[in-house]
Parts: sequence; structure tokens; C-alpha cells
Amino acid sequence: MSIVKLNNRGVRSVTAFGSITGLGSMTFIKKLTASSSSTLSFVDGSSSVVLDNTYKEYLFTFKDIHNGDSSQVDFQFNLSADSGSNYNVTKTTTNFYAFNSEPGYGNEAIAYGSSDDLAQGTGFQNITSFPLGNANDDCLAGYLHLFNPSSTTFVKHFVARSHQSEGDSNYYTNDTFMGGYANTTSAIDAVQFKMSSGNIDAGDICLYGIN
Repeated sequence: MSIVKLNNRGVRSVTAFGSITGLGSMTFIKKLTASSSSTLSFVDGSSSVVLDNTYKEYLFTFKDIHNGDSSQVDFQFNLSADSGSNYNVTKTTTNFYAFNSEPGYGNEAIAYGSSDDLAQGTGFQNITSFPLGNANDDCLAGYLHLFNPSSTTFVKHFVARSHQSEGDSNYYTNDTFMGGYANTTSAIDAVQFKMSSGNIDAGDICLYGIN
């Protein structure tokens, strides 16, 4: 087989390109805005939410999530297989994180967050490895990918990444990577977000479907 070479007019002289097919697209589905909200829930078939076999991948984005509790709390999520009647799907998860502080004390690190993973647990999963403070400028941003939630054959994988300011006197910047799977072959049809204590004071969570 010979090697095809392009001269310096190889691309410049082209008059038309063929179209590229098969690329995925992202479709906006629903936006929920917190206002001292105890939970934010996305339930398939409710309030224009789509969380079924329409898409094989779903993306939740978090923007300016602010803690309304007087203490430091964790931002969490859980899954439901019964249209939101119960958020208690069995999960196995893992995570690691990196952090640095505004004063730069020299204790910056990257580490495995063993206290924030689940081993066949049904409770809410922490999206971050550090608690979120309630100072005026404290907030969280990130995303959660949920893959093929309507499958009745396989477990349901998810991955998340988030960034936050940890609201103590040192003001840490924390970057967390979390992943896992819902150990069920039942279809997942609802996802709920909340704080480990108190309310979500403010912030937006948007849901997208990905082809």
C-alpha cells in the first residue's frame, strides 16, 4: 500500500466536504432552581422530565449550589427505581480528590476519599469529598453522568466531578472525582439531590439527554 501525501494545496483546493454523521448531540430537558429547597428531584414523566430509554446517557449539571444550613454539609444524590417513592438503590462507589488552600500552607494533597464511598450501600452518595460551607461566596459546581438508566439487563454506571470552596477559615479549593454503579437491573427512573442537613439555599441543576 502506498502512502498518500497532500501537497500544500491539498486541502485549500477542496471545493466541498462530505457530511459527518453519527455524532451525538445534547438535548436540554429540565432545569430546577433551588430556593431554600429540601430536595431537587427529577422524576421521569413528571413536570416534563424525561429519564427513560429515550437517551442512553443523561447529564446533570450543577451551578452555584449554595448551602442553606448553619454548618458545613455534604451535597448528595440518590436514585430511585419506583418513580421517586423511595430513593434507596444499592450502590458501590469510589472517589478521589485534590485540594489546596488560599494561604497555601503546604498541606496540599491528592488522595482517596475512603470515608465517602459506599460498598453496597443504599444511602445518599456524597458528590464531594469535603463539606460545603455557608459563607456568602461559598458554592459548588460540577456534573453527574448517568449511563443507560432504563436498562433492565445491566447495572447502571455513573461518574461525577465537582468543585467547591470549603468554607472554613482556610478556604480550601476542592476538586472531587466520584464514580460507581447502581447494583440493580431494574430501570432507574428518578434522581434526587439534597444536602446532608438543611436546605439547598440556591443554585441550578439542569438535566440533558445525550444521543
